[in-house]
Amino acid sequence: MMTTMSHVSSPNEPYPSADQLEQATTSRTQGNFVIASRKLPILKSGPIDAMSARLGIPVPEMIFGDNLLSVTHKPSGWSIRFAAEDALDLVDKTGEKMLRVAYAGEWSSSREKTSAGISEVVRPYDWSYTTPYRGTEMPAGSGSGSKALALAPSEEHPIPLDLLRRRDPILFHDEVVLYESELDDNGISVFTAKVRVMEHRMLLLSRMFMRLDNVLVRVRDTRVYVDFATDLVIREYTAKEDSFANVKRNLYMSGESPDDITSAMRDANKLAHLLPVVEHVLENVSLAVVAAAAPS
Repeated sequence: MMTTMSHVSSPNEPYPSADQLEQATTSRTQGNFVIASRKLPILKSGPIDAMSARLGIPVPEMIFGDNLLSVTHKPSGWSIRFAAEDALDLVDKTGEKMLRVAYAGEWSSSREKTSAGISEVVRPYDWSYTTPYRGTEMPAGSGSGSKALALAPSEEHPIPLDLLRRRDPILFHDEVVLYESELDDNGISVFTAKVRVMEHRMLLLSRMFMRLDNVLVRVRDTRVYVDFATDLVIREYTAKEDSFANVKRNLYMSGESPDDITSAMRDANKLAHLLPVVEHVLENVSLAVVAAAAPS
């Protein structure tokens, strides 16, 4: 069953109330799960300032703080959601993981800047907005006093790609943007999440794509797979990155023309398979026992 509400889309509307947030939400119930998405305009200055204060860093120039993609298991209360503020809260604020001086120097040199320009590149937070965000999980049984059920590392159940390749009818799909920055006109950092729901299974993909021109390309993918028949949830996180020069070289070696290479460097879908994996984590949780024990 799908419930569709009208999306609030006018940028001139006031900051959304709780009722407007509900009206902007679209949901689909499939098996024991509810899949919901919400799209609203870019935040206005007041909410932006408040979010920056909470996070302790400036937010990207395009911030969709009310957008949401979530999956909830009704019998247990387990859920996972993808939201902009939660993603940005994991951006490094200590300087430990931001682009180092070597990268800053390469960027500065490529634009014929003096060494003084490096101080403008290395800031007291990761200004590329790279985040290891894999979604915000609410374990089953949280606060009940019993042992909570949550995603845990396991190689037992990889995502069944053969099932996802089937041409099953798509019952519900949506895509939301959480934030986007043009990195001071020197690239892009964008976080998106999209979902497609079929009769027996669903797949959610969140992607952080960052390209710093002439320096670095990064992709951080999180896939959440749900089997509606078994109430099994699988989450796969893959981090990839390579130098800008290597990515362009690989595109050239694949036979792309110069014009096609320029276009491809703006498209994460054309770059992701070229990047080496630097981190991979597979997790799952079975909610079947909780679903069976839930009162009918």
